[in-house]
Amino acid sequence: MKTMTRLALGTSLIAGLLMGGAARAETISAFCAATEYDFCAKVAEQWKEKTGNEAKINKMPATLDDAIPLYQQLLAAQSTDVDVLFLDVIWLGMFKANLLDLKPVVPEADVKKHFQSTLGAAELDGKLVALPAYMDVGLMFYRKDLLEKYGMTPPKTWDELATQAKEIQDKERAAGKGDLWGYVWQGKSYEGLTCDAIELIASNGGGTIIDPDGKVTIDNPAAAEAIDKARGWIGSISPEGVLNYDEEAGRNIFEAGNAVFHRNWPYVWGTSQTEGGAIKDKVGMMPLPVGKDGQKSSGCLGPMYYGVSKFSAHAQAAADFVNFITSEQSQKFRAVDYAFNPSISKLYEDPDVLAKLPFLKDTVQAFADAAVRPSGYTGTSYNRVSQAFYRSVHDVLSGGEAAPAFKTLAARLEKLKESR
Repeated sequence: MKTMTRLALGTSLIAGLLMGGAARAETISAFCAATEYDFCAKVAEQWKEKTGNEAKINKMPATLDDAIPLYQQLLAAQSTDVDVLFLDVIWLGMFKANLLDLKPVVPEADVKKHFQSTLGAAELDGKLVALPAYMDVGLMFYRKDLLEKYGMTPPKTWDELATQAKEIQDKERAAGKGDLWGYVWQGKSYEGLTCDAIELIASNGGGTIIDPDGKVTIDNPAAAEAIDKARGWIGSISPEGVLNYDEEAGRNIFEAGNAVFHRNWPYVWGTSQTEGGAIKDKVGMMPLPVGKDGQKSSGCLGPMYYGVSKFSAHAQAAADFVNFITSEQSQKFRAVDYAFNPSISKLYEDPDVLAKLPFLKDTVQAFADAAVRPSGYTGTSYNRVSQAFYRSVHDVLSGGEAAPAFKTLAARLEKLKESR
């Protein structure tokens, strides 16, 4: 009888401890971009009110790429000091082996709310390694006042854009606007050129450098045609200096009123509408043109994500926080209060969001049709693959020929991809 009583007491004690442990609040550690600390801190407070758990927010370096060695050090040491990581889309392949699979721990209904293009970039080796925080994709900005002046509608193809850009440029110059260019974009030899070039190639039916199965696809006529065409723009509708332009250099020219068309990321909508600015209320925005009929717009996918370290000692709580900070509620808060583009399609019909970001209704297809850089397959080799690609493209834009350049590039990529 005593033995049974002791067993009963022991069982009761264990049950009590387990119940107490389940109810005990947990504390997790999460990284957040330095520019988004205020948002993350407020979301952490909301999550605490809902769950009782606490998220300590750590600021990342001001330059996001500086976080890569920090992450590498923490993950190599299998550190439990960090639970939630803030991740660029092109880092997902690099860190996929160290990220928790979210499929078993996040409700499928919540996952499916996000654009499939963003989910596809995070679905690696059969696992969902992160959830999107917000959407970013290459878009086309244009001077709607100038298109209206000359009776034009926004172009559907790159050839139409080039024709419109040249006609407006020439007529405006003849009327005294001698510093106007038809089209400014990112032609500098850096990651931004990988984005611009992959948009041109994908929208022309030329693939995305390396396909998801690891096949090198860059050596094809459609890819060469797209970049050769862009080479022809330089000195015609684009200044020679575009070969050294990054996002900000091109934006400054456009916002000074000196370009008809400008490729950039969604943030330019806000910067171009500054009170007293040269082009306030004169800007239109649309998905990027296509290279050929039947192809997709193919703006380069550039979202950010949250993932959970597989070495987290609070994996379930960390996954719940990731689901919360990427939820419809949090993304609406981020859109309305901080002007970020949601990755949840339903919010593109939300009146509060559209009041803050009126252009979203015109660009939802661009977000759905985005082209993905080959970072998922190439993993830790992505930076070298991208560098080889943008240097090759830059050489073509500087006066080379795309077909032989891409043939040489393909052979190099075959070697690089094996070291992933």
